[in-house]
Amino acid sequence: MTKIISQIKNFIKDTDKFLLFLCVALSAFGILLVSSATHSADTLFSRDAKVMLLAVSAGILMALVISVIDYNFIVRLWPVIGIVCLLFMFLLMIPGVGVGPSERSDVKTWIKVAQLGSSVLYFQPSELVKIGFIITFSVHLDTVSDNINAIKNVLLLCIHGAVPVILVIVTGDMGSALIFLIIFVVMLFSAGVSLKYFLLGGIFVAAAVPLMWNFVMTSIQKDRILALIEPDKYPDIIYQQEMGLKAIRNGGMFGMGVFNGTYTQSATASVPENENDMIFSVIGEEFGFIGCTLVLLLLLFISIFLLCLMENI
Repeated sequence: MTKIISQIKNFIKDTDKFLLFLCVALSAFGILLVSSATHSADTLFSRDAKVMLLAVSAGILMALVISVIDYNFIVRLWPVIGIVCLLFMFLLMIPGVGVGPSERSDVKTWIKVAQLGSSVLYFQPSELVKIGFIITFSVHLDTVSDNINAIKNVLLLCIHGAVPVILVIVTGDMGSALIFLIIFVVMLFSAGVSLKYFLLGGIFVAAAVPLMWNFVMTSIQKDRILALIEPDKYPDIIYQQEMGLKAIRNGGMFGMGVFNGTYTQSATASVPENENDMIFSVIGEEFGFIGCTLVLLLLLFISIFLLCLMENI
């Protein structure tokens, strides 16, 4: 018993309390925003806010548990992690398993987990695959680190990076595919891959754009891009972005105050998906330019803080 107590004390002592505080504070702020965006006259703390509170609590607990596990043990599991990630992505392609928004028959990005009364709980495998990809790709980079700029190694790294991107594109989630591509490029750059390969990659991507446009992208995805160029021609598609911008402008410098947004409240529902995709519009309207700036600066500070910690490992 004494040994267990001693281990707990050492764990508390070694935990980076400042980083933990920043992450918990931002998460709490996120719960407040979701609650503000979804509250009603009947309940202040909506189902969405409760689900987020549960998810944040579970996430913090898992992070603390993972922090006491030797990362070398996790690294040794990379084949299992890679296989599990692939299986999740292939599950989405099975008819009746992968589902998407009712208005997007071309998208299959979620798996139905449970029916909670009138609500449905979904799981998005690509979010888990992001973590799995970072782990497996890190192992790959470390394996070839002594000769990382050899053409063979760079090609194999590109194939590795292309696997999740292609699988996510097949499920119709171009947004997540772009995130995977950014993760891939940043990790290659951080590992010291020569800039000439990035130049060649840029040329390849530019040459592939016409092919992607004609043979890969759906009409909905094309319209979303065209709507940014000519919004007047695509009022229905650009509606969400336009309303989000109106909400942010409405907040001005200091915002209208929490639970006081005009465009971002559930009663008006002027900003579609204000509780998830467009949550930044809630920050802009209720906390203003100052609030938006502080949140972005805090996220930047946490990122820099993490990089500094990694440099010292």
